[in-house]
Amino acid sequence: MSEGHVLVLNASYEPLQRVSLRHAIKMLVREVAVIEEEAGGTYGPFPRPKVLRLVRYVVTRWMHRRSHLCTKSAIKARDTMCAYCRGPAETVDHIIPRSRGGTLTWDNAVAACVRCNHRKADRTPAEAGMTLLLVPSRPTLDVA
Repeated sequence: MSEGHVLVLNASYEPLQRVSLRHAIKMLVREVAVIEEEAGGTYGPFPRPKVLRLVRYVVTRWMHRRSHLCTKSAIKARDTMCAYCRGPAETVDHIIPRSRGGTLTWDNAVAACVRCNHRKADRTPAEAGMTLLLVPSRPTLDVA
């Protein structure tokens, strides 16, 4: 954790986020958080905080919804390897290229290695003579 940031815990001691030292002091002034661990030294009239805990519990449904967002890192995590040659997943390729109106969606994006991504360029896999080795789809929730 960087020197100028403070870890914020929920009232149930779950980590929520990191905030700047200035923001952490504002939280202490508003009395919405208490210091759980000090970093040593002071910041004005307050001990310099390293970890804060919220006084009231904050519902974090938004944290769980983020896992369903289609992002390049989520696509690479879903596929784990190049969809064309099974090499390392270094980039993300749009099956229908962005230049033709393709967007970053679960069904239109696959992980690819740099070589295959450049070879395909702004063509569809069929036009480039390349075969998709997987069928892209939205990940499902694993509910245990």
